[in-house]
Amino acid sequence: MDHSDALIGQRVEPENNQEQESQSSERSAPESPSMESLLEEQGLSLDFPTQGEIRSGFIATIRENEILVSIGTKSEGVISGRELEAIPSDERSAFVVGQEIPVFVVAPEDANGNVVLSYVRAREEQDWEVVERLRQSGETIDSKIVGFNKGGLIVPVGGLRGFVPASQISLVRRPATNTETPEERYKKLIGEPMRVRVIEVDRERRRLILSERQALQETRESLKDRLLDELHEGTVRTGRVTSLADFGAFVNIEGADGLVHLSEISWDRIQHPNEVLKVGQEVQVKVISVDRDRKRIGLSIRQLQEDPWMQKVGHLKEGMLIEGKITHLTKFGAFARLDEDLEGLIHVSELSEQRVGHPKEVVKEGDTLTLRIIKIDPERRRIGLSRRKVDSPAYADLDWKMALADEVEKAHEPGEDQEEAGVDESETPAPEA
Repeated sequence: MDHSDALIGQRVEPENNQEQESQSSERSAPESPSMESLLEEQGLSLDFPTQGEIRSGFIATIRENEILVSIGTKSEGVISGRELEAIPSDERSAFVVGQEIPVFVVAPEDANGNVVLSYVRAREEQDWEVVERLRQSGETIDSKIVGFNKGGLIVPVGGLRGFVPASQISLVRRPATNTETPEERYKKLIGEPMRVRVIEVDRERRRLILSERQALQETRESLKDRLLDELHEGTVRTGRVTSLADFGAFVNIEGADGLVHLSEISWDRIQHPNEVLKVGQEVQVKVISVDRDRKRIGLSIRQLQEDPWMQKVGHLKEGMLIEGKITHLTKFGAFARLDEDLEGLIHVSELSEQRVGHPKEVVKEGDTLTLRIIKIDPERRRIGLSRRKVDSPAYADLDWKMALADEVEKAHEPGEDQEEAGVDESETPAPEA
């Protein structure tokens, strides 16, 4: 009851007494408090929902065909029908009375006076807000590949389906050839984890574009700093080839790229890395250099493989005598073939005790000479030979020891007579020195 109701039937006093009379009449006939005034006294008020609003509510009742949610209004809101069916079964089965959930106001009041709510729409709206924040911050997120089309891969972010165009897929996942169809190319990737960055959000068109390449670029920078602190020369790691260039191959190890120079890919001479490697290939690499200031990691593949050149020179020793055939002459020396595919160099200073202006003064192509090995250089894969040191007194003791070793070895080899007689070679006496 308002003031006008209280004054009905009462005498009106002069104006200057009006306020006093009003107060007196209120005391004599108190009005019934309205619901709004009671709520105000308690610091509360009716908060009527508006269409499109997202609220946080508490599950009040769970039924087979509806869920009632308390959202602070005089009656509970309802999730039913198609809205209820749209909730993923695993989430719906996990609901309990009293649980707080987000809801979207579909209609403030339906024909029955109920507030119509949607849980799925609320989650979706929240997801759009999340991806927009991710786009602005540039953060990366981990997800997995759930589908594909001819243009790229489908990767979920929350409840939204994001799209990673082919141009934004990392080089590691790209095929080495273009002979595969999109289905062949992408089908085998379903279920694989993928780290992505949000690069475009268009809520009206329901367009969410993601990039693996941009996410990995940021990740590589942070991972590289950590990896640089951990790596040491000689460390062996497993990595994956991410790209090939004329000068070498980039290999990703634990999220950071290192370079395998062309000369460190193979012991054989190659013109381009693609002769022995392909993008996406898994390889073992050895760390050969770590430049923390420039953030560069040098890697080698060939140093983990047996050097065929070392196999060829395995029977050779510095100081030993060997026969060699002169193959060609240069102003600085002569090259001699020791085996079918093994050559050594006789420097001009090692051709004779006398001063030699050009090798042709003392040797010619086709000559077969006894030479002494004076150096075996595995790093440069070179053998140094000498003609003038064949009879050098400095090697006399070494020659004697080698000759003795040869005799002992021959003596320990069973002859035909010993083999037929079954004589144990350990019983054969060694020759006297």
